[in-house]
Amino acid sequence: MADTLDFLLEVGTEEMPSAPLIHAIKQFGELVRAGLDEAGLDHGTVTPMSTPRRLTVLVKDVATSTKEVHEVKRGPAASIAFDADGNPTKAAAGFARKFGLDATELVRRQDADGREYVFAEKNVPSRPAVPILTELSQNSIASLEWPNYRSQRWGSEHASFVRPIRWICALLGEEVVPVEYADVTSSNVTRGHRVLGPGEHVVKDPACYVDVCREAGVLFEDERRKVIRDGIAQVEAERGGAHVDTPKRIFDEVVNLTEYPTVLVGKFDEEFLDVPNEIICDSMLSNQRYFPVYDAKGALTREFVVVSNSARRNNERVIDGNERVVRARLDDAKFFYEEDLKRPLADYVQKLKDVVFQEKLGTVYQKALRMQEVAPEVATQAGCDDTTVSNAARAALLAKADLVTQAVVEFTSQQGVMGGYYAKASGEPEEVAEAIRDHYRPRFAGDELPSGVVGKCVAVADKLDTVCGIFAIDEPPTGSSDPFAVRRSAIGIISMLRTMPSVSLKSLIAKSLDAYARQGLEFESDKVQAQVEKFFAGRLSTIAKDEKISPDTIEAVSSVGVIDPEEFLERAHALEDARRDQPELFDDLATAYARAAHLGDAKLGIEVNESIMGDAEKALLDACQRGGENVEKALGEADYRGACKALAELREPIDRFFDDVLVMDEDTVVRENRLRLLNRFASVFSGVANIGVLSKKK
Repeated sequence: MADTLDFLLEVGTEEMPSAPLIHAIKQFGELVRAGLDEAGLDHGTVTPMSTPRRLTVLVKDVATSTKEVHEVKRGPAASIAFDADGNPTKAAAGFARKFGLDATELVRRQDADGREYVFAEKNVPSRPAVPILTELSQNSIASLEWPNYRSQRWGSEHASFVRPIRWICALLGEEVVPVEYADVTSSNVTRGHRVLGPGEHVVKDPACYVDVCREAGVLFEDERRKVIRDGIAQVEAERGGAHVDTPKRIFDEVVNLTEYPTVLVGKFDEEFLDVPNEIICDSMLSNQRYFPVYDAKGALTREFVVVSNSARRNNERVIDGNERVVRARLDDAKFFYEEDLKRPLADYVQKLKDVVFQEKLGTVYQKALRMQEVAPEVATQAGCDDTTVSNAARAALLAKADLVTQAVVEFTSQQGVMGGYYAKASGEPEEVAEAIRDHYRPRFAGDELPSGVVGKCVAVADKLDTVCGIFAIDEPPTGSSDPFAVRRSAIGIISMLRTMPSVSLKSLIAKSLDAYARQGLEFESDKVQAQVEKFFAGRLSTIAKDEKISPDTIEAVSSVGVIDPEEFLERAHALEDARRDQPELFDDLATAYARAAHLGDAKLGIEVNESIMGDAEKALLDACQRGGENVEKALGEADYRGACKALAELREPIDRFFDDVLVMDEDTVVRENRLRLLNRFASVFSGVANIGVLSKKK
């Protein structure tokens, strides 16, 4: 008998949904690998594979038996392990227990150092692979987890699986490995494609398994993926640079809907091109898993790609059937769209009174009214003209109106998009329609921002309303729960406000909370304002870390209390760059600042008596006056690098001061005057950063 043989474990089922299938095949290979390692069976590569009807693991070069093992472990000295009467002590019993032995089974002998010790000797005999593989297989199948999908039971069995198991093929070389699960017993047969290779097919050994499946009309994932990609590429080439839209999630699902894919092209009636492309494509992709085809100029065409799982002789019938299905779906979409257009978008706003935003925060109608207050404030602070401010208010009021239209009720992912179409059809300004379309952006990290300023104003108002409301009812996000995506909303706000640096986030938070208060929501305004500001500061710190700014720089800038995104990040980058360019200078300056802040007494103020000062004190006072003016000027011009440069110029005079002056002079008047001078020195930094943080040990 060979020392190693290949191992095959295939679980055949009714068709499994794509999402749990993808999750299961990731687990299956690891479960088998872990089982082999735990059992001590040597093996080669472990390859998991899948189709909609099977989960398979192929393992190369599995040892036909485990190795015989002779273990010897040295324990405590014999004098410790046994008492004067020769009875085992607790030390001996504990050592023996670790190896599954009784203390009387320990061996006493002299070791190389000349001392006598006790030894645990254990022989682990070799075990044949097949019984191990039987247990391993059954445990691996039973251990598969199906999150978000309920496992099924059938017959009188208690074992469950995501879909009924129909066969199990388990082989070590040419020998069948006995496996029983859910009333199914293993054999050396697999089953082919339902149409192209129906029935059972004998698998001689694991090495021929893939070929047997291929001959029976079954391809595994990588091959299916390539067949579909190649077919789509051919469709695009035949149409002179056309583009087939294949979103990753839908494409992965289609790969897992077929065992032998064939790429086909169908068509829908031209009249449906009058319907917004978004709901046509949403219907085809989400409901039917068809891929829309765009021409070389990016215009949607009447054609769509469908992936068949049938024999090629059935292609025409498959195309015809799918065209009938898509016609019915697009008929519905067209009807909903045309019915919605019979009324102006503004008419739908009142219906939002029947839609709950959040139980404690009222309806979406109330949210729209709050957004209508905040959005124009954003536009005003951004320096927009009166028309743009008015458009921001109008777009905010209408932004959620499409939620109660028939098209959005049917195609929920098109909220905002359909509102943009309806606003335009209702005669609303282009800026308003565009803002309604874009106001859900950015929907995730890296997503595009709203394209226009009105869209940004409405998006900020919308997201900030959510953030403030959730904090006002004291239900902030936790580590495991963020049902209203408050973190994502905050990050979106930060991204947009970075493009509008004149907008004050603190004032917008106050405006948003005030809108809630005037609608009757009860909360402690100052407390919630502080909580929301702290929340944004936390998000800004995270973003700064992502932009490679060191933690102590972030802490130093955070201490100033700035939360306007562009200003915060500009300050942080400026200080980080200054430290990088002049590391020794800023380290010394930070140390001096920390010392000054520690010695200073804020109750004494910053007004000093120059007449009792020495040269070093006067030099520091002059430097503080110049530095304060330069810092104030730089901050007024948002020149944060200039502010850091002005601070750097204080290093020499403060060093001289500490070298030449005894701060804690016995004369109270002199001492307090020097402490006031240190207060004056520290005050120059107050508007830039708590630079003392930088003196902490890294």
